[in-house]
Amino acid sequence: MSPEVARLLAAAGLDPEDTARVVDAALAEDLAWGPDVTTAATIDPSASASADVVARAGGVVAGLPVAVAVADAAGLAAAGCRVHLPDGSRVAPGTVVATISGPLVELLTAERTVLNVLTHLSGIATATAEWVDALEGTGCAVRDTRKTLPGLRRLEKYAVRCGGGVNHRMGLGDAALLKDNHVLAAGGIAAAIALVRRAAPAAPLEVECDTVAEVAEALDAGATFVLLDNMDPTDMRAAVALAAGRPEVRFEASGGLTLDRAREVAATGVHYLAVGALTHSSPALDLGLDLRPEG
Repeated sequence: MSPEVARLLAAAGLDPEDTARVVDAALAEDLAWGPDVTTAATIDPSASASADVVARAGGVVAGLPVAVAVADAAGLAAAGCRVHLPDGSRVAPGTVVATISGPLVELLTAERTVLNVLTHLSGIATATAEWVDALEGTGCAVRDTRKTLPGLRRLEKYAVRCGGGVNHRMGLGDAALLKDNHVLAAGGIAAAIALVRRAAPAAPLEVECDTVAEVAEALDAGATFVLLDNMDPTDMRAAVALAAGRPEVRFEASGGLTLDRAREVAATGVHYLAVGALTHSSPALDLGLDLRPEG
């Protein structure tokens, strides 16, 4: 990876080393059976060209610095990659989001990987923006989860940020989340909280609760972040009411959430909606790579 591309990724808040790992693996996957036989048969090796990355549908674009990293790894000079919009921009059909110039063989070799990155990450950003729009004015934010595709977590969570969402845990070690299996193994909510506080006193701690009674137990044990799992709005309101007078307590709703119910859930007083579908089920945003006509 060239220093120029590494700086571009770092400026976007992406880890250059992690991104290089993903990019190299994606290109290697396409070239595992040899070079691009179709391009080799039809394209003059000395030909150069420019191509535009064009939005075929409206949405929020994300992953443009990663697309530049793909082009760079495929042998296209970073100087030949022009990004026309910052990630997080809303685009209409027909919007040109980037232009890539260079040897045509390398350009066509990189085409599918460039588009795979952009369509996937832009799809996540677009879906996230829909939730952000639905929650506008409620004071509630949408958060992602660890339900990410293996190997793509940092990029997918970056796309959530591009769409206006908030990241939850990046891994298992940056925060504690007590779920039902932990509570069962520890012998109860209070016991589980005490064990985590003893082992990792500085770690942020969230406790998953299925009932209002469990919320009361967690709050009595000193919990300040509670996940309300698969509760209906009535129980959510009752749970939030238990923390009246404790502004430090935060609540997160999770399980079975849908876009059309986002405002209803936010109105219960929760601070976050946890939506795993942002990363595991968002449809790709349709983008294409169009060669510019000669001249």
